[in-house]
Amino acid sequence: MPEQTTSPQLIPTTYVQVAVPVPMRQLFTYQIPLDMQQPSIQVGERVAVSFGKRDVIAIVLSITNECDVDVKKIKPITKRLNDSFHLSDSLVGFLNLCASYYHHPIGDVFQQALPKLLRQVKKLDIQPPMVWHSQDRTETSQEQLDKIAKRAPKQYALFQLIDKHQGIGWAELRTLGYSKAQLNALTNKALIKEIKQKPKKFSWQEQALAQENKQRLSTAQAIIVAAINQSTEQFSCHLIDGITGSGKTEVYLQAMENVLANNQQVLVIVPEIGLTPQTLLRFEQRFNVPICLHHSNLNDTERLDTWLSAQQGCAAIIIGTRSAVFSPLHQLGMIIVDEEHDSSLKQQDSFRYHGRDIAILRARQLNIPIVLGSATPSFESLQNALSGKYQYHQLQQRAGKSSKAKIALIDVAKQQIEFGLSGSLKHEIKQTLARGEQVLIFLNRRGYAPAINCQECHWLCDCQRCDKPYTFHQKQQLLICHHCGSQKRVPRQCPSCGSVRIAPVGQGTEQLEQRISDIFPDVSVVRIDRDSTRKKGELTKLLQEITEKKHQLLIGTQMLAKGHHFPDVTLVAVLDGDGALFSFDFRASENMAQLLIQVAGRAGRASKPGKVLVQTSYPDHPLLQDLVHNGYQHFAKQALIERKQALLPPFSFQALIRAEANYPSYPEKFLRTLTEQRLTNCEFAGPLPAAMGKKAGKFRYHLILQSKSRKELHIAILQLLNAIPNNEWQHKVRWSLDIDPIDLNW
Repeated sequence: MPEQTTSPQLIPTTYVQVAVPVPMRQLFTYQIPLDMQQPSIQVGERVAVSFGKRDVIAIVLSITNECDVDVKKIKPITKRLNDSFHLSDSLVGFLNLCASYYHHPIGDVFQQALPKLLRQVKKLDIQPPMVWHSQDRTETSQEQLDKIAKRAPKQYALFQLIDKHQGIGWAELRTLGYSKAQLNALTNKALIKEIKQKPKKFSWQEQALAQENKQRLSTAQAIIVAAINQSTEQFSCHLIDGITGSGKTEVYLQAMENVLANNQQVLVIVPEIGLTPQTLLRFEQRFNVPICLHHSNLNDTERLDTWLSAQQGCAAIIIGTRSAVFSPLHQLGMIIVDEEHDSSLKQQDSFRYHGRDIAILRARQLNIPIVLGSATPSFESLQNALSGKYQYHQLQQRAGKSSKAKIALIDVAKQQIEFGLSGSLKHEIKQTLARGEQVLIFLNRRGYAPAINCQECHWLCDCQRCDKPYTFHQKQQLLICHHCGSQKRVPRQCPSCGSVRIAPVGQGTEQLEQRISDIFPDVSVVRIDRDSTRKKGELTKLLQEITEKKHQLLIGTQMLAKGHHFPDVTLVAVLDGDGALFSFDFRASENMAQLLIQVAGRAGRASKPGKVLVQTSYPDHPLLQDLVHNGYQHFAKQALIERKQALLPPFSFQALIRAEANYPSYPEKFLRTLTEQRLTNCEFAGPLPAAMGKKAGKFRYHLILQSKSRKELHIAILQLLNAIPNNEWQHKVRWSLDIDPIDLNW
């Protein structure tokens, strides 16, 4: 009888579709070699693939045993990383939704969800983060602490913080304004110790809530907290429209208690890094739970630590700027977006997402509540609240004994101006300083002067790459273009007529700081703008000094305008209140009103009454009159009526296609060709030159696409994207797509 042989069992070939970080709106197919098929590959897994001449990290999005592409053309993946840093199914689904809505290359979207160190092919040597604990206290150490409390109060405050929050990390301590020198001093005195933090899943304990810092809610606040608590097991969007100082943060804190008590995580999104320190401090004072930070001032290792803490469930609260919305929180129970109106929540390059909008999308996907808060809600959020899509809550009274600051207009045409200050404003400043109170002067223009010119022939020193004046920075003795970043020395002679009479024109914060110091020589003046806070930790340090009343006169740009709590500021002066009164952008009046109200909100936040003075050349302008006499809510509702009549957002939907090239005709011809497409229920506006027609040597045009229907708009966008490969000008321009644009002053 012949010997029977068994045929070898064929193992089916496995293919994966992956998101590769390249600017292409498609997935790429790769093969899984036989020796890499165990354990089974998972959706959301990171793999290394060869793309062109380099190896990159890609994310697996689908797995199949069949393939429509010629098998000979399919490359195998280079390596399976086999680590625990894969994305969850819910996060993969969320990122797919984001890529689809914004019509952005999917590989680039998925890169947003990974810290930089996880985008690298090389193997990571991940060390547990170093954290600080207090040492067991003895009689000797107590004597040391008593001495430190008298001689080094900052060190004592640091010890108290570490003693309360055992295991606090360097990122949080640095954000709160502490230094390595202070840590080393306490370590050398054997009062604290540095140890490696072992991953430990967050678990709520009774002592996690500091009851002594919990404030008694007003009736209006209590109603909002109750409404949020009733919807913790389902999706609901709550808009808190509360005047500045009305206690919105306290509502956030008390609404979070139930979520944290259920061992769920909370994501708090703030628009700017400058708001992170005070937000962190309030949350540290209330909750003794692990809090992690996510913003651009962290280094790569610190960002990875935050990502891992979120993924492993170690972090109870994540506080971050817009990109924190992509954090891999597996037990997310609530999202809070503070200052939801702020334009900083919108990414203005590459992947142009809006942090608030996709936070709402993520809350809907996870079926959890989201809370939006602002003293000046965006028109989009306000319209959704008024139409019943969001739950609308109002806080019209300031918390505690503080009262709303009064706004008054100063007609600069009727007064003598010295160094940008009118006579009546200088008088008010002197009186405020004499009472021992602080003054905030707002000027949204950094640098010494916005331009320099020749006083003989009126030549203006323009940036040749941008067709905009250079800004003069006196401290560096440089002319800097704030648009492309180019720099040059101040010319000694006018290149046009040879005159040496070259002088600065206009006024910036740097010049104002110098002039104010001349007028008030005995007063400490501090300037806060992007130039004065470039060093790491400088912003936190200056804000702390303001709170401690080391400075009486505060000068700043919009970095100082929103969210900050300065209890001794009783006078706010706005020097140039006319910036957006006559702009072509239909959102300009909304943005100006929001900024003005936010700046005004810095005055009188404690028991002392506040005053706001706005210098303007147009005191009778309807916008200013409406804001001063009727407030933001009345202005917003009137403006919404005008938007509805004009069929502008939020009563229609827009997309903006931008194009730039080395020659002015190329972007115009590229966009003109797109308008030849026949679209249903959509309208084109343009192509038009951008507000800044030339930037960094590139000529720029844009095309607006608008529709009454969001669905029809996205169908039209897909049609245009499919037509672009056949556009003869596509290789001669650089183009981008912006869904729901908020800035037409591109």
